[in-house]
Amino acid sequence: MLRSSFTKASPALPRLHRCLATVQTPKATPKRQGDISDSFVSLSGGEQVPLPDRFRQLKLDLVRGREKQIVASWTKLLRTLREENELIAQKGPQIIPQVEFADLENGLDNKAKEEIKKRGVVVVHGVIPEKEARGYKARVEEYVQKNPNTRDRLRIRRPGDAAFALGPHIDGGSVERWEKDGYGRGHVYDSVFEGKWESYDPWDASGRVDAVNDLHGGLGACSAFRAWQGWVSMSQVGPEQGTLLTYPLMLSTAYTLLRPFFRPIDTAKSGDRFLDEKNWAFTGEADMTSDLQGAHPGHGQELNDELHPHLELSRTMTHVPEIKPGAFVAWHCDTIHAVDKVHKGHSDSSVLYIPVCPVTDLNAQYLARQRQAFLDGTPGPDFPGGEGESKHIDRPTEEMLRRWASVEGRQAMGLDRLNASPSALPGAREVVERFNATLGLA
Repeated sequence: MLRSSFTKASPALPRLHRCLATVQTPKATPKRQGDISDSFVSLSGGEQVPLPDRFRQLKLDLVRGREKQIVASWTKLLRTLREENELIAQKGPQIIPQVEFADLENGLDNKAKEEIKKRGVVVVHGVIPEKEARGYKARVEEYVQKNPNTRDRLRIRRPGDAAFALGPHIDGGSVERWEKDGYGRGHVYDSVFEGKWESYDPWDASGRVDAVNDLHGGLGACSAFRAWQGWVSMSQVGPEQGTLLTYPLMLSTAYTLLRPFFRPIDTAKSGDRFLDEKNWAFTGEADMTSDLQGAHPGHGQELNDELHPHLELSRTMTHVPEIKPGAFVAWHCDTIHAVDKVHKGHSDSSVLYIPVCPVTDLNAQYLARQRQAFLDGTPGPDFPGGEGESKHIDRPTEEMLRRWASVEGRQAMGLDRLNASPSALPGAREVVERFNATLGLA
């Protein structure tokens, strides 16, 4: 847990286990230098060219023989979205589930769990004491001041800031969601493409373990499996103060996946008539295009009212409620999210991005690379390349981390071996052992 990952340490500074010096760290091709604008077509300024014809053929293969089921499921989905959008627009930030950290330790009731699963986003208050969380920011800013000539990649937004304000998007790849060698490898969305979106369980992680979400070398792509994305706040922020917005409904995944197979009959955007399910026709083989609405190889999945009108994003993208330093905001890896276009508050909006990554073979391989990058002071595996912090003054080292971190913190950095819980099933124990072996901690 976050709270237990940092602790005051003893004076002893044990060295990295000797076995780490000989373990073969998985190699990956370093990425070219760049910034966040290179990760999204709308920010990069690149030309939006049509996708290759193989994507048209892919779309045909995905729906062949089940066209009737998909049309029926689409019709039902649009009706459901219309009702849910009204509720989201009415409730605003209050629709986002909120819990106290102690609630997680004591166990949530089923109603709270179901609401979190439906919304795909949750605010957890009191994860880190407020004073401690504010202290993180002060220490980080001190470090940046010592090393001003670097792209610090910190999420600290000043009042009035409007730079790189990402609109609605989904991380974890884009075209890979339709590709057989992407998410198709884990059969993650099979039920949606079979016309059974009601049977799709976004919280079943079994297929995602085998999925590949970066087939095209995107600069901003994450090669690790993040079950939840999230951040810890280091400042007090509220709506329109440089904070996060989400589309708080997991049904958006089914809509995003099915949208490329339908087109409007009457293209005049006249409100309810345009959005009515009767105005949308299935695109058969003769009219199928390669378009995947907002998905481009090597870039993130972007969404907007023009490409995804039934989500009504201009009125359903919802701010997270006001939060204090030390709160944790988490959202499902398929949740549509964005940030305020302009920070209209009076103080900075600062967060530390901390996702929730399960123990998997893929994540073990990633962590081995990440650990080496930390030791070298170079950018993490999924970030654009360069010398990073390798020449920084007072750069954090292994010795520092061992002085600061608890056992859980060291395990998260791949410095200490994991231990399976006494109640773990044989499969879980096996994964933990493979995880340790990959990291040279067996």
